[in-house]
Formats: sequence, C-alpha cells, structure tokens
Amino acid sequence: MSDTATSARIKVFWQPGCSSCLRTKEFLTQQGIEFESRDVHNDPQAQAELIELGVRSVPVVSIGKHYTLAQSLKDVVKFLDLRTTLAEPLPAAELVRRLDTVMSAASRYVRQFTPGQLHEPFRNRRRTPGQLCYHVFRIAEMGMEAAQGITLRFESFDEVPPETWTADDIARWGDDVHRRFDAWWAAEQDPDVNYTVSTYYGTRPFHEVLERTAWHATQHTRQVMLMLESHGIAPDGPLTDADLEGLPLPDEVWG
Repeated sequence: MSDTATSARIKVFWQPGCSSCLRTKEFLTQQGIEFESRDVHNDPQAQAELIELGVRSVPVVSIGKHYTLAQSLKDVVKFLDLRTTLAEPLPAAELVRRLDTVMSAASRYVRQFTPGQLHEPFRNRRRTPGQLCYHVFRIAEMGMEAAQGITLRFESFDEVPPETWTADDIARWGDDVHRRFDAWWAAEQDPDVNYTVSTYYGTRPFHEVLERTAWHATQHTRQVMLMLESHGIAPDGPLTDADLEGLPLPDEVWG
C-alpha cells in the first residue's frame, strides 16, 4: 500500500444492507487495512461528510478529500495502491445462469411472505421484503438495460414497487423481467460480452458489470432468505453453496 494511504485516515462510507458496502469493508479487513466506518444511513454527520466530498452514492473509500467509488474492488485496489490480485470472474454464460437461478428463487420466496411481513421494514434499513425482492429483479433488469445502451444510474437502485402491489404482483413482474432477460441473452451476439457500457461510476467492461449484477442480485436473495428465516419460514428451494461458488460475495449476509 502507498505511503499516502498509510499516512492518512482511510474512511469507508456505507449503509446497512448495502451489498457493495459490506463487500468493501470485508475486503479491506481481509487485506489488514484499518479504516474509519461511516454509516451514512444512521449518522447525519457521516452523511454530511459524504455530501461534502461531492458524492451521493455508497460505498465510497476516501483519504482526506480524495475518494473512489467502490462498486468495483479493482478501483479500490488502484486507489489504495494495494499489492493484491483479484480472482478472475466467471464466464458470462455462467453469470447469466446464476442470475436465472436467483430470479427463479426470488419469485418463489416473495410468495412465502404474509401480507403483513411483506411490508415490514427489516432490521436497521428501511427496506421491506417486498421491496428487496423487487430490487433483485430490478438489478437484473438494469444489467440487461446497460447492455442495451441504457446508462446504469445509481438512483435506479432506490426504485420500489407500488405500495398496493401484493407478493403475486411482484412475482409476476419479476417473472416478466426474467423472461425479457432470457430473451436478451438468447439474442446476444457476443457471448463473451467484450464491450463497454455506461454506468454512474464510469464506462466499464460489460463483463465486469454483468459479474456485479450477478453477485449483487445473489447477495440480496441471500438476504431475502434471512428475512424468511427470521419469521420461522424455510425458504422454498434455498440457494446452495454451488449457486454461490465463484461469485465475489461478502462472507456475511447482512452488514
């Protein structure tokens, strides 16, 4: 790690339930790097510090007034000048297969919540099981849209379903996303997805965005399973170790 990183205080701006945030914190801890944890969801001062940097999204790793958006660990490695090598991503076709698995699972899981449970915020973040299941499908849809030339926007991650939607409504909409996703992939002319796409954190290789789409949706599906289990409900066809293998997931489910 560079002298700059070791001589200044590293901060990580994050919020509970954020998969990329949890992954960033775990990664730095695994690298033996000390950092100051700044929860922008529950600490107004941390939120003010993030705004002062000129950033609206998390996770962010900062040193003084310099920062990097941490959606990609490659950016964190470069920013902190770390001497570490990240694992190679799974092939595009395998990432798509994993997304098929998690979308099917999310469709099953959302139907297992009672109407009351569906709209009850979970733990220390104001996101309900219904909203989280919707989010899983929206992540997959946004990945597909990026490949179709629609810029990946941070604000889109905050979208929620209409308040009147039932579990069946969310599942039906998700199944439609799933069908459109499969149709997009069937028509994809470059099976290795060797092209770039536009995102809120810059122009990125689509393979990198597809990997992030897959592990991000998978992590939130793990969280949906945790929500069900917290109500004493066994997830219908839980994700297995084989479903998770090879994805750069955080170790913890919620953080």
